Amino acid sequence: MQDPNIYSEVEKNKSELWNLSFRDLFYKYIRFLPLFILSVAFALFGSYLYLRYKVPVYSAVGTMIIKGGDEQSTGSGDKFDQLFSGSKTQNLQNEIEILRSRPLMQRVVDKLNLQISYWAVGKIKTVNIYKYGPFIMEPLQINDSSAGFLYKVKFTNNEEFKIDGDPATHRLGQAFKNKYGTFVFRKNIGTPASNPYHVEWRPTASAAGGYAGAIQVMPKSAGTGILNISKLTPNPHLGADIINVLMREYNQYSVEQRQQSSDQILTFINDRMSDIGKKLDSVQQLYLGYQTRYQIIDAEAQLSTYLGNIGDADKVIIAQTATLNLSNWLDQYLSDKKNEFTKVVVPSALGINDLTLNELIGGYNKAQIERKQLVDGNVPVANPLVKELDGQIEKLRTSIRENLKNIQSVTSRELGENKRRSNINQTQVSAMPEKIKELAEIKRQVDLYTGLYKLFSDKKEETAIQRISATANSEILDMAYANTTPVKPKKKTIRMLAIFLGLLVPAIFIFVSEILNDKVTTRFDVEKLTKAPILGEIGHSYSEDTLVVSKNTRSMVAEQFRIIRSNLQYILQGKEKATILVTSSFSGEGKSYVSTNIGAALSLAGKKVVVLEFDIRKPKILSGLGMPKGQGMTNFFVGKVNNLHDLVKPVAEYDNLFVLGCGPVPPNPSELLLDPRVDELFVWLKNNYDIIIIDTAPVGMVSDAMTLGKYADASLYLVRQGHTFKKQIALIDEFHKSDKLPKVSIIINDVKQKAGYGYYGYGRYGYGYGYGYGSYYEEEVPPGNFFDKVLDKLDIRKLFGHKKKKKKRS
Repeated sequence: MQDPNIYSEVEKNKSELWNLSFRDLFYKYIRFLPLFILSVAFALFGSYLYLRYKVPVYSAVGTMIIKGGDEQSTGSGDKFDQLFSGSKTQNLQNEIEILRSRPLMQRVVDKLNLQISYWAVGKIKTVNIYKYGPFIMEPLQINDSSAGFLYKVKFTNNEEFKIDGDPATHRLGQAFKNKYGTFVFRKNIGTPASNPYHVEWRPTASAAGGYAGAIQVMPKSAGTGILNISKLTPNPHLGADIINVLMREYNQYSVEQRQQSSDQILTFINDRMSDIGKKLDSVQQLYLGYQTRYQIIDAEAQLSTYLGNIGDADKVIIAQTATLNLSNWLDQYLSDKKNEFTKVVVPSALGINDLTLNELIGGYNKAQIERKQLVDGNVPVANPLVKELDGQIEKLRTSIRENLKNIQSVTSRELGENKRRSNINQTQVSAMPEKIKELAEIKRQVDLYTGLYKLFSDKKEETAIQRISATANSEILDMAYANTTPVKPKKKTIRMLAIFLGLLVPAIFIFVSEILNDKVTTRFDVEKLTKAPILGEIGHSYSEDTLVVSKNTRSMVAEQFRIIRSNLQYILQGKEKATILVTSSFSGEGKSYVSTNIGAALSLAGKKVVVLEFDIRKPKILSGLGMPKGQGMTNFFVGKVNNLHDLVKPVAEYDNLFVLGCGPVPPNPSELLLDPRVDELFVWLKNNYDIIIIDTAPVGMVSDAMTLGKYADASLYLVRQGHTFKKQIALIDEFHKSDKLPKVSIIINDVKQKAGYGYYGYGRYGYGYGYGYGSYYEEEVPPGNFFDKVLDKLDIRKLFGHKKKKKKRS
C-alpha cells in the first residue's frame, strides 16, 4: 500500500501547477528575450527598408459649393425664359458624376499637358518628378496618336542625352525623329540632370481615364451642396494642380452650358425675325405704294369712330392670332421627334400666358437639362436614371400638347368672336370709298407684323445680355495645395506593426514548438498523465564524475539525491532493509547514474548498500565508476563462481557502498533471470546488506524489470526531461495501477534550468534553480551561452525582487 500522504501531496502539487500565475508565464517567455529582441530588430529594420524605398502617396483636397439655382433669373416667370434656361435646382449627384467624368478630365489633361509623365529612375524606386524634371518633352508630331509609348532617357551631360540605349546623342532644344514621331526636349530651368529618366506619353482619353478614375468626390456634409474633391498621387504638386484645374474647368463647363442655351434661343429668334422681317418689309412697301399712288394722307372724320373700333378689335385679334400661331408652332415643334433630345430645351411659349402651360414647360425643361447633364457625364443612355427621365420627358411633352390644344380651342373661339365684331364695324365702313378701306386693311397687316418683330427683338436683347452675364453654377471655396506630408505609408503605423510582428512571430514559434513537443518538459507533464507519486527531481549536472554525492559535496544535485533519500523513507515505510528496483521506459534516461548516486547517498547515511548491475544487456555501472570489469552475476548464474563475496567490489572512498557487476553479457538474458540461482543471490544479498539497488534494463523495452520486481520493495521509474516521450508516461500509470511493479515512484532526471517555469525553478521546492537561497548550495557553473550572458546582463529577475545567486565551481 502506498502512503496516503504521498497521494495528498501529489494532488496538491497538481493544483499548484494548474494555477500558473502571470509571473510564471512571464518567466516562461523571458528566457527567449534575446530572440524577441533580435526579431523586433529585424522587423524594425525591415520597416525601415520599406519606408525608405516605398514610393510615398500624397493627398490633395479641394472644396467647392454647387449653387441651388440660377442666379441669373429675373423671376418674371416668362415661359420663353424657362424653356431655354432650364431647371433652377441642381441635382448634386449629377454634378458629382460630371466632376468625375472623362470628358471633363480630358480638358484638365489638355490644360496641364498630362499626356506626358516624367519619372526619375533610382536603384530601387522610381519617383514621379512632375514640374521638377530637368527637361520638358514637346511632341511636334505623333505618328500613332492611339497608342502610348515610353522613353528611357539617359543624360551624358547637362545638355546631351540618349534615348532607349540608342548610341545617337541628342541635344536639348533640338528636334529629333524616331518611330513614334518628332519631338524636342527643352531644358527646365533650375533643375540639373542626374539620374536616368522615364518619359511616358499616353493618348488624352487614356490619360484622362486613369486620372478620372482616381478622383474622389464626396459631399462634405449631408443637406448641403458643398463637395470635397480629393485625389491620391505620387507627387503632391500633381494632385493639387489636377484638383484646382478640375474645379476651374467645371465652372467653365457650367458657363458654357448656359451660353449654349442662350445661343439656341438666339438662333431661334434670328430665324423667326428673318421670316417676320421679310413679311413686314413686304406689307410696308405695299402700304407706302398705295398711299403714294392714291395720294391718301388722312381718312375722313366720319370714318374715325368705326376705324377706332376696328383698330381696337384688331389689337385683340393680333394678340390672339399671335397666340394661336405660337401655340400651333409649339405643337408642331413638340410633335417632331427629331427635336426630342437633339436640343438642350424646347422653344418658349413666348407671350402665351397660361399657368398650367407654364408649369408643364418648366417641368419639361428641367427633365431635358437633367438628361443632357447625365449624357454629357458619360452616363449610358440605357442607364435606368436616363430611361426614367426619357419617360418623364415624353409624358410632359404629351401634356404640353394637350394643353396647347385647349389653348388653341379657346383662342379660336375668342378670335372668331372678335372677328365678328370687327366685321360689323367694317360693314359700316363698306359704305366709304373703296380706296380708304383697302388702305386700312394694309395698315392693319403692317401693325400685326411690326408687333411680332418688336416682341422678338426685345427677347433677343434680353437673351444677349443673359449670355454675356452668364456665371458658373458653382464656386470654389478652398483651393487644393501641395501637401508634402505623405498619407501613405504611415510611418508610425508601420513601425508599430513591425514591433507587433517582431513580438508575435517568436511568440507563435515558441508556442507552436511547445504544442508540438511530444517529450516531457516539466513536472506538470508527468503529473497530469499519472497518479504515481514523484519521489524527486535530479537537476542537470555539469560534473564530469558519475558520483556527485560524497561526504563533502554540497552541490545542488547532491542535495537532490539526499532529498530523494529522505523521501524513500515514506515509500519504504521505515524498513531497515529494503530492495529498490530502478528502471525506465528505454535506454539513456540515467538509470545507472541515479542508481549509483542514490546508493552513495544511502551509504553516507550509514546503510550498507550494494548496487546490482542487472542491466545485463548494456551494463554501465562499473564503467561509469571507472572500475575494471571482471567476473559478475552471470558467472554466478551459470555456476562458474560459487562465492558471491568475491564478486562484490567496494567503491573507493565510500565505506558502505559496493557494486556487484554484471559480468560477461550472456546470449539469453531473459532466460538467465529465471534461473533458481537468482533467488539464491537475493537471499545472500539481503543477509549481508541493508539496501539493495537493482539497476535493471528499461521496462518499456524488455521484461527484465518485471521479472526482478518480485524481489523489490519499491520501484523507482526514471523520466528524463527532454528525452522521455509523454506517451510513455501512460506505461508508468499502468504499472502503478496494476501493481506489476512494487510501489512505483517517479524520479525526474536531468532537469535543466528553464526560467519559463516559475520562480520556484523547474523543481517543486526550488532546489532546482530558485533565487535568494544564499550559500546553501555549492552550485556548479554551467558553460555560458549568448542567451545566458544577455539575461545575466539585463538581470531581469531584479524586477521581481529576486536576486540571482552567485555560482561557483565545487
